[in-house]
Amino acid sequence: MFRKVSSDIDFIQMEKKIFGKWYSSGIINDYLHLNDQSDKKFSFLDGPITANNPMGVHHAWGRTYKDLWQRFFNMLGYKQRFQNGFDCQGLWVEVEVEKELKIRNKKDIENLIPGNKKASIAKFVQLCKERVKKYSSIQTEQSKKLGYFMDWDNSYYTMSDENNYLIWYFLKTCYQKGWIYKGFDSVPWCPRCETAISQHEMLTEDYKELTHETVFLKLKINDTRLSQDAYKVIKKLKHKFKNIYLLVWTTTPWTIPANVAVGINTKFTYGIWEHKGNDEAVIILEKDENLDNVKRISGNKEISISEYIFSGIEGEFEKKEEVSGTELVGLHYNAPFDSLPLVKNAGKEKPNTFHTVVDGSEIVVSDEGTGLLHVAPGAGKEDFDLGKREDL
Repeated sequence: MFRKVSSDIDFIQMEKKIFGKWYSSGIINDYLHLNDQSDKKFSFLDGPITANNPMGVHHAWGRTYKDLWQRFFNMLGYKQRFQNGFDCQGLWVEVEVEKELKIRNKKDIENLIPGNKKASIAKFVQLCKERVKKYSSIQTEQSKKLGYFMDWDNSYYTMSDENNYLIWYFLKTCYQKGWIYKGFDSVPWCPRCETAISQHEMLTEDYKELTHETVFLKLKINDTRLSQDAYKVIKKLKHKFKNIYLLVWTTTPWTIPANVAVGINTKFTYGIWEHKGNDEAVIILEKDENLDNVKRISGNKEISISEYIFSGIEGEFEKKEEVSGTELVGLHYNAPFDSLPLVKNAGKEKPNTFHTVVDGSEIVVSDEGTGLLHVAPGAGKEDFDLGKREDL
């Protein structure tokens, strides 16, 4: 016979009782110091949780994994430190405090104490610290209830003076050794927060993969500005085609005025297609790095890339020639906004590489576009890195 179980059990109270026994009995303290005298060491550094709100399920998931590894090595007799960390810096803390204060822009922070900018900023910083202290305490209690065994009285905080002094010392040492330089980079920018934002913040805050319309752009090759190798290519083609264009693809048409180069893949083969009746020819991708003809999906049918691209253009196109991607490097072209003052200035600054075809093999792929990519170094990380390498 089973004994009758009461249906009036207070699970919350029972949990508190068991929870209290763990700590009052010294079990957790014994666990943390089990291997203090061991010669074997397991190095564990807790990647700090952001002390900004109560923990979510994803935090519990991550903390469970961490706890698993530390328990495993503790059972194997390894000495280790059980120090939890709290991340106190970052936009997330600031934005939440701004919401509480009903602040709409950064300038409002400077007027929290009317007429005293310095005191206003100090007040805002203090409010951020208070939020961190509040939620680090809440997260500590939540973590304890998970059964996460750590030295909770010895957590580290990234806002501590010790941490900041160490970072400054580290940067100073790097600078003295010549490892730090001043330069430029292309970074995501938040106009509302008036600061750069990290890739992590982008990927965790509503970043979506979208399918949308793209733009195909026809750029005429300029045969008056050519490198020696590019001249040989054009000389070979000009007797056949009066006007030759690069058919360029982009998902960001609003950045076309900032165009500086066209990227191609040197492993690809490109086709030259003549538009019958108007003395024009366009260059598009033909074969990938395996010399396979590139295909596209239209509806439920697989078609050639040329059929896919030319299907929406009036007139007929006929393939006349093939060239390697390597042969295209060094070609110069005219762009649609060459008359703009800033575009002219950019051309004067780097005349040898301005509006030129460059090797963009690392970012030019065969499964989308035309194999010729619009490059605007001022409008994207990948473009910027390519521009830096090619001296654009």
